[in-house]
Amino acid sequence: MFELLVPLIPIIVVIFIIYIFFQFIPVGLWISAIAAGVKVGIFTLVGMRLRRVPPHKIVSALIKATKAGLNVSIDKLEAHFLAGGDVDRVVDSLIAAERA
Repeated sequence: MFELLVPLIPIIVVIFIIYIFFQFIPVGLWISAIAAGVKVGIFTLVGMRLRRVPPHKIVSALIKATKAGLNVSIDKLEAHFLAGGDVDRVVDSLIAAERA
């Protein structure tokens, strides 16, 4: 009976490792950022996740700013979020000020 379970153990371990990998690394968000022309490293997204910064909020605001032609760094947006600011509203205000 135990001999039948032995081949399943590596498969279960691999599935668990893949699950943990996709929990910490938002691959879909990274691909959408690359497709939008925003340079975001995969380890930057992992660092955000570890600092408890929602990567989706920062990257979507960065994509919006880049599409509007603003030169905003991901570090400044992340620092603004950590200081308690609303990143999306700030980027919208910067875009409105640029167009005025």
